[in-house]
This record gives sequence, structure tokens and C-alpha cells, in this order.
Amino acid sequence: MEDMGDKDKKKQKGEKGTWLTYRPEIKVLDCTIRDGGLMNDHKFSDEVVRAVYDTCLAAGIDYMELGYKNSKKQFPKEQFGPWKHCDEEDMRRVVGDNPTELKLCAMADAEKSDYKEDIIPADESVLDLIRVATYIHQVPVAVDMINHAHENGYEVNVNVMAISTVHESDLDEGLEILAKTPVSTIYLVDSFGAFYSEEIQALTKKYLKVCEDAGKQVGIHAHNNQQLAYANTIEAIVLGANRLDATLAGLGRGAGNCAMELLIGFLKNPSYRLRPILECLENHIEPLRESMHWGFDLPYLITGLLNQHPRSAMGLLDKPKQDRESIVEFYDTLLEQV
Repeated sequence: MEDMGDKDKKKQKGEKGTWLTYRPEIKVLDCTIRDGGLMNDHKFSDEVVRAVYDTCLAAGIDYMELGYKNSKKQFPKEQFGPWKHCDEEDMRRVVGDNPTELKLCAMADAEKSDYKEDIIPADESVLDLIRVATYIHQVPVAVDMINHAHENGYEVNVNVMAISTVHESDLDEGLEILAKTPVSTIYLVDSFGAFYSEEIQALTKKYLKVCEDAGKQVGIHAHNNQQLAYANTIEAIVLGANRLDATLAGLGRGAGNCAMELLIGFLKNPSYRLRPILECLENHIEPLRESMHWGFDLPYLITGLLNQHPRSAMGLLDKPKQDRESIVEFYDTLLEQV
């Protein structure tokens, strides 16, 4: 049995499992505008985007994701807000040249991005990081996207989506391929909010093994269908994930994400400050609930339990209340599809 002296020595060495331990290698990425944009076709006002930017600066957040670098052919500009495409003039209109330590990024979806045209050299862009999002069957495309962004001077991360639906052997092969690319981080993504702590633990260990051998970091991006986004993020942190996604008030697709205010409160890092986040929540994010519906709700719970994409739940909640089927009917319909 170890005595208190042994425990104190472990804490001083930076034991990953001690929740009060300060881990300077941890970096936090705010994806409020990017993930939240999936709930309003990326039509955030410049005022809201600037407020989130200012909040990230004041709170000491490491990265802010402004939106997507996705195809104007597939997603016409007249149908979507500017944060679906993150053109330089739109970004600079809000953040200028970003003469700060905050790093800016955008996400490019495999097979939904004209990346060779739209991802310009980094020295001509306000962006620092490109995040490639890919399903496992798109990994060959993702590898080309990663190489293109890296060759153009960007830091590059990759988010492997919907892994709760992937055979383990396919995931293992995909991770091995991605680990050989110039990405700095590979993100474990709970796209459907379907994972429990045991699965997050096993997957984090899998990702860590691949990434540590290749000199990469592991990230975590969680969804809140079962109200586990924050808890699952903590599970990954304790095991050694050092790149953490969160959004203000959990604003994100469907049930939303790990809430930034919870994460910053947990990390106990004096470099991060909670008060600016609370101010932004009060003045800018919570008022959005009048026109946007996100966060835990029964339809999202059902899709999470059944390991399904939340699009059906989003469709149900988009209907006027008088036109919605009952939650029991919704549940029975989805069960028939399993």
C-alpha cells in the first residue's frame, strides 16, 4: 500500500490521472461557430463571431475554429452563411490580421471541399490550422487533403468521424495510415454521442498507442446526446488526451458538445479564465436560444442510444410543435430501422 508521500511524488511528476494536475501540454479548441453553424446554416452575425473571438482571447483559449472550408459548388453561397466557406475577406472583416497568440482554424470535409482551390498558402491566410474531417472510407482522400494543407504551410489535424459505426479492424488500419501523415493531432470523435466511459477509455488508449508511436497528439470531440460529452472528455483527459474540443454553452450540432464553461472550470489551469466565457454566454450565446434549438433533448437521446446520426431528431425538432409525431412514435420508428 502506497503512503501519502508516494502519492505526492506522483503528483509532482505530473501523473495524468490526478485531476488537479496542471498539464501545460493541454490545448483547448473552441469550435462554437463551426459546430454551432450546423444549426443555423452558418449564418452567425459578425457581432456574434467577433464576440466569440474576443472571448477566446480574454479566456486564454488556444485555438478558435471559425467554420468550414467547404465547396461553394456543393454548398452555394446564397444558401449558407459565410462561415460555411471561410473566405479570407469574411474572416478578416471580423478578426483583421489576428495579431494575437490565438490560433485560428477551419475544417474541411473530405469529399465536400474544393481544397486545392480554396486552401491557399498559409502565409496568405489568417488561418493557422486546417482540420480535415473524414469518415473511415474517405481516408485516401483525407490523406491527400492533409498533405496539401501541410505543403501549404498549415498545422494540420484530422477528425475521424462516426467511429461508433466502424469495424475495429477498419479503424485500426485507418489510424495507422493517418499516423504516417504530417498531422499533429488525431481526434477521437463521438459523432453520434453514443459512447460510454468504458468505450472512451478503450478508444483513447488505442489512439494514444498509435499517436505516441508516431509523435502525434490525441484529441477528443464529444457530443452530448446522452449528457456524457463533458464526462467523456474528462475520461480522455485523464488517460492523456491533450487536444480538447468544446463550445460555449455546448452550442453545436443537435445535442451539442462538451460545454467550454465546464471544461475550463475543470482544467484548473491559471492560463484559462472563466469570467469572459460567462460574459459571452450571458450577452451573446444564450440569447441565440430564441432562434436556435440545440442541446440535450429526448429525440437526440434516442438517436444516441441507437447509435444513429442525429439528422432524424433534428428534422423532428425543426417541425412546428403541432406537426411533430410523438416521442414514442419517433422511438418506435427508429427501432424499426435498427
